[in-house]
Amino acid sequence: MAREFGRTQRVADYLRQELARLLQTSLRDPRIGMVSVNEVEVSRDLAHAKVFVTFMECDTEAAAKELLAVLNGAAGFLRTEVSRDARMRTVPRLHFVYDASVTRGRRLSDLIERAVAADETLHGGAGGED
Repeated sequence: MAREFGRTQRVADYLRQELARLLQTSLRDPRIGMVSVNEVEVSRDLAHAKVFVTFMECDTEAAAKELLAVLNGAAGFLRTEVSRDARMRTVPRLHFVYDASVTRGRRLSDLIERAVAADETLHGGAGGED
């Protein structure tokens, strides 16, 4: 059992690195822009892979859905490119999924910065530091 888990993890790590490289070098669609491959989950039978991505220039869920459609449309091309370099019998089918955690983190960080700035403005003029 542990050996099977090790293999799926190795395949997932390989796909994450290879897809990150391919998305930057081989995919020539200008709509994509900067994309980050955050994680890859491979099914136990190695038939499917969920690729969690974040788009750097994308702020809305609607825009992310459009970019996901582009990536999922290019999944066959990317799978073929991976298979050229991979030493696997079969390369898993790729399914791209938007990972909103980075966007959520950016929003939370922005909210915290605004709250700190508002607090400093409110209390900063009251005369002195603690």
